[in-house]
Amino acid sequence: MQAVIMEHGQQVDLSSCAAEPIHIPGSIQPHGAILFFTEDARLAGWSENAPGMLGVVPQLGLALGDLALPVAAFDAISDCIDALHDDDAGPIVAGLSIGAAEYDCVVHAAHGRVTAEFELREASTEEVSQFAVKAHSSIDRLRRQKTIEGLLSVAVTQVREFTGFDRVMAYRFRADDSGDVVAESRRDDLVPYIGQRYPAGDIPAQARRLYTLNTLRMIGDMDYTAVPLCGAPGALPLDMSFAVLRSVSPVHIEYLKNMHVMASMSVSIVINGRLWGLIACHHMSKKLVPYAVRLAADVLAQVMASTILSIEARADATLAEQSARVRTSIVESLLLDDDPIDALGEHSKSLMAAAGAQAMIVAQHGKVVVHGELAPELAKAVIASLPDNQHDLLVREGKHEWPGALQEQLGKWVGMLALPFDPMGQGWCVLLRVEQIETVAWGGRPEKIAIFGPLGERLTPRGSFDAWHETVRGCAHPWEPTVLGNARLTLAELVRAMNSHRSQTEATRAQLLAMLGHDLRDPLHSINMAGMVLERTGNGGGNGQPTLGKRIQSSTNRMQRMISQVLDMSRIDSGMGLGVSLVPVDLKELLIDLMDEARMAYPSIPLDLICDDDATVKADSGRLGQVLSNLMSNARHHGEPGTPVTVCLRANERDASVEVANAGQAIPPETVATLFNPFKRASMNNPRNRTGMGLGLYIAQQIVREHQGELAYRYADGRVIFTLRLPLLTQ
Repeated sequence: MQAVIMEHGQQVDLSSCAAEPIHIPGSIQPHGAILFFTEDARLAGWSENAPGMLGVVPQLGLALGDLALPVAAFDAISDCIDALHDDDAGPIVAGLSIGAAEYDCVVHAAHGRVTAEFELREASTEEVSQFAVKAHSSIDRLRRQKTIEGLLSVAVTQVREFTGFDRVMAYRFRADDSGDVVAESRRDDLVPYIGQRYPAGDIPAQARRLYTLNTLRMIGDMDYTAVPLCGAPGALPLDMSFAVLRSVSPVHIEYLKNMHVMASMSVSIVINGRLWGLIACHHMSKKLVPYAVRLAADVLAQVMASTILSIEARADATLAEQSARVRTSIVESLLLDDDPIDALGEHSKSLMAAAGAQAMIVAQHGKVVVHGELAPELAKAVIASLPDNQHDLLVREGKHEWPGALQEQLGKWVGMLALPFDPMGQGWCVLLRVEQIETVAWGGRPEKIAIFGPLGERLTPRGSFDAWHETVRGCAHPWEPTVLGNARLTLAELVRAMNSHRSQTEATRAQLLAMLGHDLRDPLHSINMAGMVLERTGNGGGNGQPTLGKRIQSSTNRMQRMISQVLDMSRIDSGMGLGVSLVPVDLKELLIDLMDEARMAYPSIPLDLICDDDATVKADSGRLGQVLSNLMSNARHHGEPGTPVTVCLRANERDASVEVANAGQAIPPETVATLFNPFKRASMNNPRNRTGMGLGLYIAQQIVREHQGELAYRYADGRVIFTLRLPLLTQ
């Protein structure tokens, strides 16, 4: 069978280079030759220059033993064929001579084929040994470095010293795959590139993959003429992912020539399977570094990767320890304080420090508290932008990730890490980072330029690598994986503490309800009856018995109301509802009866009906009376002494409204946010309503909802106004 030129990757320009099959170029660089074999040790193909360079007469299907190869090459190829199916087998390297030329023979296996590369070595064995000694002495210096910056700075100096390149740079890749030159050693007359950033598109995905698989890359002469591969007609292209002689994409060659580079070497820094960085070496004239020296540089890069991993692990461990201390302190505070807003606020500085945040918002049940230099109105808008029923972290790193309506209000606060510690109560701990205004020194303009060349109009890599400065706005520093991991642990602890507290509360409430429903109601009824007897049997002769009886009845009635409120709340929370029975009710008549009772009980407080439209609604008169009594009682307790409580009944075509108003100060905004929540501190600690538990408005709102109505608060003209709105009964 006659050998033919093998298939190779198609010619591409920059508009299609992201899809270029650079692992199957079908050609090699001319400073070496290739033979490749099937798994049964027969010749499957060769580079076109192999006969002249290696002194062999190749034929398809020729047995390995029939090729006139040096013993070292024969042994290396045989060993590699024997280990063809061993996944852990690495390349086999042998030094040998063919005629007057010295070669490094590198043999490796991939996809059922064994490839032997014969790379010319211009340096003598003694020179290579000296290079290698220098390289190995550099490893100890690297291991002693305590910071990544120091490590990379030492690395570029050492690599340049033992390889002799004109410029050696250390790239560090960002999360978006763009890369920064963070360390550089160069010839004095060369323009520095340190501090410049190169866009992710400079290394397409398939090139990034090869940098990860094959950590060494050498181009000895940018003006080389590629040597094609020969093989069987219709045979699959040779996969050269691990080849040292693989030909290079013409786009990459043009890119380097634009930088006036004539030879290059790259060594990948791979950490946990990801391309973390590159040691990139440039020379302004032809240069071929011996394979053994390149291997020493590769070992050095592996040591760097291990050292970087250790440095990052130490930093992560320190941050994790700091976060763990903060979590422990927060949980301890939650055990002592029922209010998570207060507990989190107590540790706000530690939380912000551990997360690298500049502000923090804590919210629950509509209450919003700010820590840091953040406007309260913006904090409320941030909380309002968060979704309901969120159970995982919510991350925003740039202005574009926020709702459009809020973007202009954000100012510098564009980074957000939100922990939903109480989804049911809209409980959030929100950490914020400020905008990171950054001036990026790009290595030339990132956009490509259209030119007309030998292949027609196409895109070309950047022709100038002078620094091009761009100001980047609207983004915060990205939330680091370690910070996100610690935030998830903190969230889990907060949720666990909230659930534990909720479970304890539920158990205590169940015991309380059992006591209220059974152990207290019967004795209270007996005490109430005794008070009635005392009042009736009193002779009014000044011995105080009638007054004592009334006080006993008043106290027991109040306790009965409290018990009823707690039992109502239990029914609401359990989902049973209050069991209203809806019938036509004359709202005006009900109001007049309730106001008459209130006037008799509290004759010193004026109670005025100032408007009295007729209105019939479908309602449970007992439950509706409970709502109206509660509103009038609140107005009586919280209004300014001696001022009247006014009630206004109005009706229109669709609904009826009852306004209960009293003179007084406006309710504070933070209290309004929790006005209809149970067990409000504002109610439970009010000196003018010492026996209140903060349940009245909560239950009233639930009753109104079961009537398909609404209950609202507003403040106008120096008066606190609660409005009950119900649909009118349709005929």
